[in-house]
Amino acid sequence: MTTEDVANVRDALAADGAKDTHHADLLVGRRVRALRLERGLSLAELAARAGISIGALSQIERGMSSLRVRVIWPLAAALEVEPSALVAENDEASDLFCVRASARKSVPVHSEGIAKQLLSPPGAALTGLMVVVEPGGGTAEAYSHAGHEFGCVLSGVVELTIDTARYTLKAGDSFAFKSTLPHEFRNDGAERCTILWVNTTRPSEARDGA
Repeated sequence: MTTEDVANVRDALAADGAKDTHHADLLVGRRVRALRLERGLSLAELAARAGISIGALSQIERGMSSLRVRVIWPLAAALEVEPSALVAENDEASDLFCVRASARKSVPVHSEGIAKQLLSPPGAALTGLMVVVEPGGGTAEAYSHAGHEFGCVLSGVVELTIDTARYTLKAGDSFAFKSTLPHEFRNDGAERCTILWVNTTRPSEARDGA
């Protein structure tokens, strides 16, 4: 192997290493942004909490700057996570674009017999929910809020009332309506009902009874 060949191999390895490093920086940046959005923090708020500049945080989130050791600890503390959560390589970690089935977060519910899991990643324009209604479960009363919603019954049967119209929906049936219309739902059957529910309003903003 000539001196020129050795140099070419060295340059190729260096380029591959740079690509790997850049890819890792992008993943870490996406994770930091996802965690920030989950907590409802602006760039300025998180930067202030972590004691770094807004520009430095912006570069980290965009994968343009590596997350240095001296920054990991204050940034993790500001996000209320372990430092390992920022650089984890597993699929369970927060991501800006995807939510793994095993990493779904529960949404607080006030009504009996209803459970909700968040399907959409942080920062998404649409809120995707997996809604499970146990037999006898349902909303305590009709409610309304800003936005629009769409849903599809995956299993079981649900009684859905929109304004004054009442529907009995079975697996495969779907619906859509303005969230400003009073609506409520209930499972009067003997089997659990599962609904894929999409809303343009964040769960915390809906103020619904479920």
